[in-house]
Amino acid sequence: MNEVFKALSDPTRRAILKELRAGERSAGELSELFPISKSTLSGHFLVLKAADLVESERRGTTILYRLNTTVFQDVLSGLLDLFGPQEQATPDPSRKDQP
Repeated sequence: MNEVFKALSDPTRRAILKELRAGERSAGELSELFPISKSTLSGHFLVLKAADLVESERRGTTILYRLNTTVFQDVLSGLLDLFGPQEQATPDPSRKDQP
């Protein structure tokens, strides 16, 4: 989960993820959207892949990136465990001192 938070801490990486919500994109298509060098963009892809937030696939000479939605579900589940409503303990019927 630390890798996910590290990846999400950068606004460019969040913007890349937002672009990938519409579907897979090639590295070239994504590079046209961001005014940064290709090596910097590659670094962002490495961080996103290390966090398992994106998957890549080579098709010929093109690398395609897409969201890994399974990780997002795991992260949301983890956040709900941390900050969601607390479960109330079920009273033990054998204890008479409980209300």
